[in-house]
Amino acid sequence: MLDLQFLGTSAGIPTKSRNVTALAVGQTANKPWLLIDCGEATQQQLLHTHWSANTLSAICITHVHGDHCYGLPGMLASAGLNKRTQPLTIIAPLPLWQWLEHTIALTDLFLSFELQFVDVTTLLEERFYVDDFEISAVALSHRVPSYAYKIRHRREVRQLDRDALFAHGLPAGPLWGMLQNGQDVYYEGRNYPASLYLEQHEQRVCALIGGDNDSPSLLQAACDGVQVLVHEATYTQDIADKVGAFPMHSSAKQTAEFAYQAAIPNLVLTHFSARYGDAQALEPLLAEAKRYYHGHVHLAEDFAQYRLLPSGEFQPLTTRDA
Repeated sequence: MLDLQFLGTSAGIPTKSRNVTALAVGQTANKPWLLIDCGEATQQQLLHTHWSANTLSAICITHVHGDHCYGLPGMLASAGLNKRTQPLTIIAPLPLWQWLEHTIALTDLFLSFELQFVDVTTLLEERFYVDDFEISAVALSHRVPSYAYKIRHRREVRQLDRDALFAHGLPAGPLWGMLQNGQDVYYEGRNYPASLYLEQHEQRVCALIGGDNDSPSLLQAACDGVQVLVHEATYTQDIADKVGAFPMHSSAKQTAEFAYQAAIPNLVLTHFSARYGDAQALEPLLAEAKRYYHGHVHLAEDFAQYRLLPSGEFQPLTTRDA
């Protein structure tokens, strides 16, 4: 199981209803999680969620444009003031790390924890493991080097063999709970070893989260096993044609066509131009995506939360009240 909660969904600049880019990826409260991008005011957005900087495993920055990283120094400073002590991994392009080092030095920022830098280019060929996450990267096409992160989450689940317990005469109740926790049980003259009645299962989920990118097809080789794609859809195709090629962003049509061709079952569009000021203004983006993609498609909104299950089902959860 993996939860995705959008902390910012606007491109370039914030709007009254959308902050700039950030996405929390993890499980339930008090579990390790990842932050993908950290636009300005991300730390403020986090205050409206259950995610805590003290349980954050890594921050993955897709590229150096400010709407994806200007919130990073403040986020780190607040984590320090909130008494974080565990080392924190920063996965990013090298220029981002150089900028961050200078910012820390020039602003007299003291951190109570160690920062561990991983150059994202190393993840093009190998995988990085932190807690239960496996992270790899894909190079994209943008005005500066930009990357997507492929995130696999593995979790061992222990499940009781209920049929065997009933057959062997152990009634359901607190004794089952002891077995579930790995404790052997003695009942009415008989031993019930936990190892005999616990079955180990590995649950796996996989999400692919893109940075800014004008060529979704670059993700093709990374789509094996992907259950949900999160990708920009900055404009509709007609607006993209008017704007021209220079911004190097994808339209809803481009992203939807790729997701359909790659047979990805779930698609979440994000990083919307500020010209789409509210939910009603975004409707043309959704309509365009549905013309070219026939899976489950969603338009991200700030604080919207989704749950990816091992079965591949992708469930929208309740969002924060406005």
